[in-house]
Amino acid sequence: MIIFDKNQITMNDIIHYFESIPSLHRALILAGGIAIFWLIESAIPFFKFQYNKWQHAGINIFFTITTIIVNFALAFILLKTADYVTKKEFGILNWLPKMNPIAFTVVGILLLDFIGAYLAHFTEHKVKLLWRFHLIHHSDTYIDTTSGNRHHPGESVIRFVFTTLGVLIVGSPMWMVFMYQTLSVVATQFTHANICLPKKIDKVMSYILVSPDMHKTHHHYKLPHTDSNYGNIFSIWDRIFGTFSYMERETIIYGVDTHMDPNENNKLVSLLKIPFQKTRSPQKE
Repeated sequence: MIIFDKNQITMNDIIHYFESIPSLHRALILAGGIAIFWLIESAIPFFKFQYNKWQHAGINIFFTITTIIVNFALAFILLKTADYVTKKEFGILNWLPKMNPIAFTVVGILLLDFIGAYLAHFTEHKVKLLWRFHLIHHSDTYIDTTSGNRHHPGESVIRFVFTTLGVLIVGSPMWMVFMYQTLSVVATQFTHANICLPKKIDKVMSYILVSPDMHKTHHHYKLPHTDSNYGNIFSIWDRIFGTFSYMERETIIYGVDTHMDPNENNKLVSLLKIPFQKTRSPQKE
């Protein structure tokens, strides 16, 4: 009989929660995170944008809803994949030596972040067809907490494919996928929010986790900074693979230089059409 110590019992309780996390809880985490960061950035914004915050949020919430619909429609594929790797003991986690629940979870979350997020994001920037869809996210010139879910429906499908590949390669059970997605949602809302940490704290944080300043740099409107800082939760991948960059927060200009016209980047119909238009060449600073 296996006897777990106190820490392992706590970890097992967390695992059990994510094995059967209700859809309502996931929705509350998404909506609650947006609400909390919305209130904070409204009270103490870093950039004092002259914009219609509700109109801007309306566009980004539309894309949030389409992402939810895409993920819900395709969820059975993810469930089947996670079930397959668990039953067949397929994937990296299943080929590694046995670990205690905490180590197993940490390694799995790190691998999902690398394969399903960092590599996916890197590929979207390097493959022109994928970039056509991803640039809708970058075209936002008023980055706030609602911007984190600003993804064209086509990109939502692309991201889903990478997530599924990540689950297959990593060999992660479904509870780990739910856990990672929950952490990812909160991290994304935090790093996109129009707030900032004291610079020293932000710098220290960026050695392990993606910090607000680090992700703000990624949203600068010109290369090479746009093509850097691909991390989602963990910054270590950017540091290991040489894709980390830094700008003084005060010098950052949001958007993407090929689509700075508000008639393109701040109108829903125009945004939906962008992936199907002729590609424009960006400029380097």
